[in-house]
Amino acid sequence: MKPGKLNWTDLKDVINSSSKVTRSDVRIRSGIGEDCSVVSFGEYECVMSTDPITGASNDIGKLAVYINSNDIASCGATPIGILVTILAPTTATLDDIKNVMKQINQEAATLNMEVLGGHTEVTTAVNKMVLSCTVIGKCKAGLAVSTAGAKVGDDIIVSKQLCLEGTSIIVKDYYDIVKDFLTKEEINEALSYSKYLSVASEGRIAAQFGVNSMHDITEGGVLGALWEVSEASKAGFEVYMDKMPLSAVTKKLCKSFDINPLKFISSGSMLITTKNGEALLCLLNVSGIKAEIIGKITKKGYYLSEGEIKKKVDPPERDELFVFQEKLNKFEK
Repeated sequence: MKPGKLNWTDLKDVINSSSKVTRSDVRIRSGIGEDCSVVSFGEYECVMSTDPITGASNDIGKLAVYINSNDIASCGATPIGILVTILAPTTATLDDIKNVMKQINQEAATLNMEVLGGHTEVTTAVNKMVLSCTVIGKCKAGLAVSTAGAKVGDDIIVSKQLCLEGTSIIVKDYYDIVKDFLTKEEINEALSYSKYLSVASEGRIAAQFGVNSMHDITEGGVLGALWEVSEASKAGFEVYMDKMPLSAVTKKLCKSFDINPLKFISSGSMLITTKNGEALLCLLNVSGIKAEIIGKITKKGYYLSEGEIKKKVDPPERDELFVFQEKLNKFEK
């Protein structure tokens, strides 16, 4: 098997073939596109999500906090704590582990999250540091927003810019390569993108506004996120290439390395669907968060329009970050 998330068909088969128990106190449960589970506890709901970091080598503690807390934010919930599992290779040093935990504690503090516990070990089962985290959040009963709530006719909104995470990972992890393609100013801009990976603010604003669906854009990029939202909601979508918010630096990087930016890991951007996109857009902009309406939720079909050409979007494939890394490994060999 190739690196990256399981493809949509295999993942669906794994989930459907292994589910055994369904409890009445689980209001939102695992499924395609649902990054969080929501458990009822009377007046409040507990919102939980878990994810590893495998595609990056640097800043993995920082990335782990944000990709997991972003899932909680996409439910409109408040993250309160994080559990951490570190699997370190035998080549790692104690300082390497301390550095990861320092990053986790620093970023968790910015979100007012407590590090609740976890597990740390050195093992021959991995050849680089593997970090997996679980974030626990809470919200008032009945208020958690699901991925599966998108409605036909909804505007589709993307916050900030796409590919913030992917661009910053490649520039930081592969600096010696990208410095031949990007200027010093462009590299510094790309590195700064890691400051904007949290979607807590837009998640809170959208939840208070009242939206039908939210989903943070991670592996598989915006097209993967759109597919997951539409599949979970039993609907379709049509989006427009010229509406996709991409920075000049990201466009240049993707062109240089033949990366499809619409399938490129994009933590830092939230996908939101709502009946009144313009009103939410104004609210986000007033709060200092840039956002764009990129299309509509439709009855069926998954389409990307580019000028006069309307292309069908296929199920999510491996993220472009893993494709890039695989090409690079083959070249180096």
